[in-house]
Amino acid sequence: MYEDFYQLNGKPFALSPDPRFFYASKGHSRAMAYLEYGVQREEGFIVITGEVGAGKTTLVRGLFETLGSRPLKAAQLVSTQLDAEGLLRSVCLAFGLDDVPDSKAAQLRKLEQFLLATRTRGQRALLVVDEAQNLATDAVEELRMLSNFQGDEGPLLQSFLLGQPEFRGILRSENMQQLRQRVIATYHLGPMDAADTRAYVEHRLSRVGWRQDPAFTDAAWPLIHDYSGGIPRRINTLCDRLLLMGFLEERHTLDDEQVRTVIDELEEDFGGEPDEPPPQQADPAARDRAGGDRLARVEEAIRALDQRLLRLERSTLGNLRLSSRILRAVEEPSESPVRVGHRNP
Repeated sequence: MYEDFYQLNGKPFALSPDPRFFYASKGHSRAMAYLEYGVQREEGFIVITGEVGAGKTTLVRGLFETLGSRPLKAAQLVSTQLDAEGLLRSVCLAFGLDDVPDSKAAQLRKLEQFLLATRTRGQRALLVVDEAQNLATDAVEELRMLSNFQGDEGPLLQSFLLGQPEFRGILRSENMQQLRQRVIATYHLGPMDAADTRAYVEHRLSRVGWRQDPAFTDAAWPLIHDYSGGIPRRINTLCDRLLLMGFLEERHTLDDEQVRTVIDELEEDFGGEPDEPPPQQADPAARDRAGGDRLARVEEAIRALDQRLLRLERSTLGNLRLSSRILRAVEEPSESPVRVGHRNP
């Protein structure tokens, strides 16, 4: 809706990952370097962790965009609340294998044949596992076992594991020792600093034809960074609502007052819960799990808010169309006047 008002050619702050909007912040650039290193090594596991909405999935999709014509057959697992049996079947389906057999032995044989055929064609197979912290222990072990598939030129399958911070605690556990030995690089994707937050917003706007309309005052940027914590998805939520407010109030300059107003509205939508860190606990893994649970609740609230914004946009657009009809009826009277919500008593 606000896209037309600000003469943008697209929606700059959608919540869904989109490689077109990938911004190489300092942290994202380093994480990308680790992923590219993993691609060059052609073996082992690369582990990238980060908070909910930190941009892990967008990072990997951005990597795929840079691979160009490289002979890579990639598959991605998103739903990872799986045991070992479910994981193996899901991997087969992710690589597009039809008629996956029921028995584990047959599934392994079918997957190995696929991987060998892929290597014969001069390609390599890469598996990206998102939300890896949700995998059951036996499912993680199954992933490790899949890395044992070997061809004449080396391993047939490489895996990238993306997860929330608590996945680091899982990897440190006693029963993950063998998997840790296969990990060739790991990186934690932290929040962006204030400078990268501003550059991130301006980058996304520039991708949809932004010409400094709306303009942001210098006082607006610290509030955007402080509230979002430098997390891309939170930035998107705040800025999307901010531009919607600017459109509704016909503003072409957005300052700290408008940012505060939008923050207050978001806090009200989230039930007014203070944005506090999880309580300190003696067990780092338990602390990571508590933080992950809270972030999952925030993510769910953000999705609900996105739906509410969509309904608001549709409602406001309907009101604008109705107002336009009323104005045309007043300015250009015709023999058949437009009736708007009127009933005879």
